[in-house]
Amino acid sequence: MTQSNGEPRVIRVPILTRVEGEGALDIRFHGREPTEVHLRIYEPPRFFEAFLRGRPMEDVADITSRICGICPIAYQMTAVQALESIQGVKVSQEIRWLRRLVYCAEWIESHVLHIHLLHAPDFFGCASAMELAKQFPDEVKRGLKLKKLGNQLLEILGGRAIHPVNLAIGGFYRLPRREELDALIPEFERGLAWATEAARWLAKLEFPSFESNYEFVALSHPEEYAIEEGEIKVSDGTAIPTSSYEEHFQEVQVPHSTALQSRRVATGGTYFVGPLARIQLNFNQLTPHAKTIASEIGIDPSCRNPHRSILARAIEVVYAFEEALKIMKRRAWPSEARKALQNVMAGEGISATEAPRGLIFHRYRVDETGKIEFAKIVPPTSQNQSQIESDLRQLLPTIADKQDQQIAIDCERLVRSYDPCISCSTHFLKVNIARDGLRPE
Repeated sequence: MTQSNGEPRVIRVPILTRVEGEGALDIRFHGREPTEVHLRIYEPPRFFEAFLRGRPMEDVADITSRICGICPIAYQMTAVQALESIQGVKVSQEIRWLRRLVYCAEWIESHVLHIHLLHAPDFFGCASAMELAKQFPDEVKRGLKLKKLGNQLLEILGGRAIHPVNLAIGGFYRLPRREELDALIPEFERGLAWATEAARWLAKLEFPSFESNYEFVALSHPEEYAIEEGEIKVSDGTAIPTSSYEEHFQEVQVPHSTALQSRRVATGGTYFVGPLARIQLNFNQLTPHAKTIASEIGIDPSCRNPHRSILARAIEVVYAFEEALKIMKRRAWPSEARKALQNVMAGEGISATEAPRGLIFHRYRVDETGKIEFAKIVPPTSQNQSQIESDLRQLLPTIADKQDQQIAIDCERLVRSYDPCISCSTHFLKVNIARDGLRPE
């Protein structure tokens, strides 16, 4: 380390591919200690909650699906369930199974995309998925086939794979044809085998040594691995009804970001949502095969390393294929696509589901004509942003002696392990590092 005459040390990494959205990471050191760590989201606010006000509640699912091109079902499902709670609509078990099935499709396509195209390149020193494909052509091709299967199922149930249009208050606008799902069963049986192979391949990765004492938060269900419903569970043992979400979690504005961050109300502290949290809190609800593979590849409820989230995602892909096959093989079938509303009721409703990236919460208020008066949408990435900053503060003193370029790479890897979806498109993350005082040779 040599003196730099007191001038701040600034590093600019102009682009970081393989994250979804635009943002920046600003780091300032004094000596070895980070004095400023800001995950700065500079995209203009997108005002989806404002767009919804005054619109008929039937429009909400279609509009919210545009929030994210990778996980539109999460926004649609959470929205329609919140609105159904206002209208007193309870869907049939058969409709619930089909909804869980379309959510499995989204978990598959989203997780597989992040694993193979966004995250895995980090472990092999590759700048892109194209570089990874040169080293591991068969593994990347297998990943693309897995994603294609998720998209095919999403298209059958959602009407189309991108921004699906078939979810409706009370059910679906159109039921899929039984023969469409039957034809997909052999493909999904092959997909389950491929997903298992992919998990075993990922188990061979060398993971950075980093752990933290996280407060994990996820939905939990007594009878199944929670996806589209359940109560909120915290790793400290707290159980929270979804109706009480806002009593326990609070969004706050920070000066360096246009995006809100979330905190625990009781402690003011950060928390962690996503596949690693779900594995931590719901491991026993995994299918026997998924649990066996999880134990084989070394991912279990004791894991505290965010870099190993790629393994948690891989296990959830295995689970999603198993769950999808179980649902597709059921012979029970809905008698109708949806329940028509008899009378529109004014009121407030909430829902929480598990998007691929973690817990997602919606609250709506509807007037007596069925128009939206108020909307609140809390996506998983905004809940993780503060935790990511906390992780970086813990990591940076341990890598302060490295050259700036390597520090940026290490920080980017940590951020990317969360699969952050800053907005609905993939752009870049700028990294700025400033050092007061000392600088590596």
